[in-house]
Amino acid sequence: MRAAFYDSYGDIDDVLRVGELPDPRVGPGEALIEVRAAAINPVDWKVIAGGLDALMEVRFPVVPGWDVAGVVRAVGPDTPEVAVGDHVLAYARKDWVQAGTFAEFVSVPVRAIARKPAEMSWEEAAALPLAGQTAARTLRERLAVADGDIVLVHNAAGGVGRMGVQLARILGARTVIGTASQRHHDRLREFGVTPVVYGDGLADRVREIAPEGVDVVADFVGGVYDASQAVLAEEGRYASIAEHDVPRIEDAIVWVRPDGAQLQWLADLAGEGRLQIDIVRVFDGLEEAGAALRANQEGHGGGKVVLRVSED
Repeated sequence: MRAAFYDSYGDIDDVLRVGELPDPRVGPGEALIEVRAAAINPVDWKVIAGGLDALMEVRFPVVPGWDVAGVVRAVGPDTPEVAVGDHVLAYARKDWVQAGTFAEFVSVPVRAIARKPAEMSWEEAAALPLAGQTAARTLRERLAVADGDIVLVHNAAGGVGRMGVQLARILGARTVIGTASQRHHDRLREFGVTPVVYGDGLADRVREIAPEGVDVVADFVGGVYDASQAVLAEEGRYASIAEHDVPRIEDAIVWVRPDGAQLQWLADLAGEGRLQIDIVRVFDGLEEAGAALRANQEGHGGGKVVLRVSED
């Protein structure tokens, strides 16, 4: 198969190339997916630079990418959950870093797979898994957002934050406050969010909206621990995907995991039109993998960056 891959850590332009690699093996409980689209996430270019070397085993050559949408082309033994021809999406992270989704094919454990609603495009389906499941694991599972909560979401205009503010509303939050740059405020208002800008005086701005404090803080950016604690109500709940330098909150750190049932819940919401997936740019073909990664790395916001790998 053709794939984008790298043989050593380094800068995207220096190490990433496109070429032939062996087709993936399809083990018990796995499905072989022909990739239609793969989304780019910050973790992808951080891994290329060696950012997860101390945390996860890496086996070169590495194909980047953990988000995928595509068509099932083969199934391994004892895999009754899916069939050849099914249209699916998945958060395809395995227990080690190697066989990613920037390729013509990827094998994925069936426990990570959800069925793609017909109403979703391939690009939308690919953009959902990591960001959507990170938001869901944070707000639905760890923070248990419920009817009447006042929720503060940091980095509300980022890939995870856009999902998070919408899920908070879906889960019943009374008020959702989102921190974001001014240019993203109109879009956040469309989601029913009260936007506030970052920077000095953040706690005061949040208190103007929620004088008694907020019930829930979901931190999707890092560096806002003190401001978060300043506005969190007594008995409030806090979780972060980014505040790794604060030892006293280790039990509040969230790391997304593959979960097909959770992903199906999100996909169904998107298929019903209740969860919007913003895509800022689509790149065509594996040869554009490096450009897609750099576009995400530049971080201009506005939605997800997606790599279209093949057509129907």
